[in-house]
Amino acid sequence: MELKGKNAFITGSSRGIGAAIALQFAQEGCNVILNGRKEISPELIEKIKAQGVQCKIALGDVSQTDDVKKMQTEIFDEFDKLDILVNNAGITADKLMIGMKEKDFRRVIDVNLVGTFNVTQGILKKMSRQRSGVIINLASIVGLHGNLGQANYAASKAGIIGLTKTIAREGALRGIRCNAIAPGMINSDMTAEVSQKIKDQMVKDIPLQRFGEPVEVAETAVFLAKSDYITGQVITIDGGMTI
Repeated sequence: MELKGKNAFITGSSRGIGAAIALQFAQEGCNVILNGRKEISPELIEKIKAQGVQCKIALGDVSQTDDVKKMQTEIFDEFDKLDILVNNAGITADKLMIGMKEKDFRRVIDVNLVGTFNVTQGILKKMSRQRSGVIINLASIVGLHGNLGQANYAASKAGIIGLTKTIAREGALRGIRCNAIAPGMINSDMTAEVSQKIKDQMVKDIPLQRFGEPVEVAETAVFLAKSDYITGQVITIDGGMTI
C-alpha cells in the first residue's frame, strides 16, 4: 500500500515507541492523529507538521468507552477515511504473581487488552464500510514467553496476539489486514526505570548484544502497513532474544 496521503491513528503516541511510530508514518507522507490521555507536547506536533502532513490530536483513555467514542467521533468528523490504526497504548504494574493485587492485574488488562478492543471495534466498523484498512497491534515477547513479575502484562499481550489473529481472519473478508509487533528490550520510558545492572544482565541474553531503538519498531510498523500480503502475523523485534 502506498502511504502518501493516507490517514493514520496511533494510540499512546505522546512519547516513546508511539511517538516514533507517528513520526515514521509522517515521514512516509501520512496524515497523523496523535493520542495521549492528557496532552501532546508541542515539540512532537511540530515535528509531525514539519513533514508536510496534517497532525490532529485525539485525547483520551483507551480503557474508557466514553473516551474512545469521543475520540472516534472527532477523527471521523475530520477525516472521511481512516487507513491505518496502530494500537500502541499500554502500561505496566509489575509484581510477582503471589503479591499482585487484583486491581493492578485488572488495570493492566483494561488498558492494554480491553483498550485495544475498544479502539479497534469502532474503527473496524469504519474500515469494513471502506473495504480497506490496516491494523497494527503492539504486543510483546512477554506475551509469547511470559516473564517473572509480569503476569498482568504478559496476559494482556498474549491476549492481543490472539485478538490480532482473529481480527486478521475476520478483516480479510473486507480487505482489512491486521498484524502484531512483539518488541523485546527497547530503549523507552519503561526500560529507563530498569537499573543499569539489570540491563547489563539482560544484554547478555540478546544475541545482538544491545537494546533496540523505538525507530526500529516504527520502521517495522511502516513495513507492515505497506505489505499487502502479510496478515495475522506476529513480528518479533528482539535482537534474537527469543531464538
